[in-house]
Amino acid sequence: MKTIFDKNNRDELIGRIGRINQNKKAEWGKMNVYQMLKHNTYWNGWILGKGNHTYKQTFMGKIFGKMALKKMIKDEKPFDKNIPTSAQFKAKELNGDLEAEKSKWISLLCEYENYNNPNFVHDFFGKMTKEQIGILAYKHTDHHLRQFGV
Repeated sequence: MKTIFDKNNRDELIGRIGRINQNKKAEWGKMNVYQMLKHNTYWNGWILGKGNHTYKQTFMGKIFGKMALKKMIKDEKPFDKNIPTSAQFKAKELNGDLEAEKSKWISLLCEYENYNNPNFVHDFFGKMTKEQIGILAYKHTDHHLRQFGV
């Protein structure tokens, strides 16, 4: 199973991020390329414990979260194309410095080498093991790169 904690997997993802440019259009979903980058820098910062994030599981997550997580990370199958994004992760800005956002995302991915955020609780899935986080972070990154054809 691919995980963000494997250096070869991170390097592969970073290479794909390097191929993103302003001309990339989404193959599905509502985000433009800049919004996708902002979404991913915020999301990875949240996972890594950067900034002032609150870690609290939603009520629906408490009911369905563990079951959904198990289904999403049980195998190598990529995420479905139009899975919903929690409101806190939707980028509102339509435009910005694409290269700076790519660099920020790459820098965050590199930080998974020394991952340590014992307080992390996913807003839907709840408390997760490091292994689960690694698989989820890899699949989330792959999902958005495939969304933009890289």
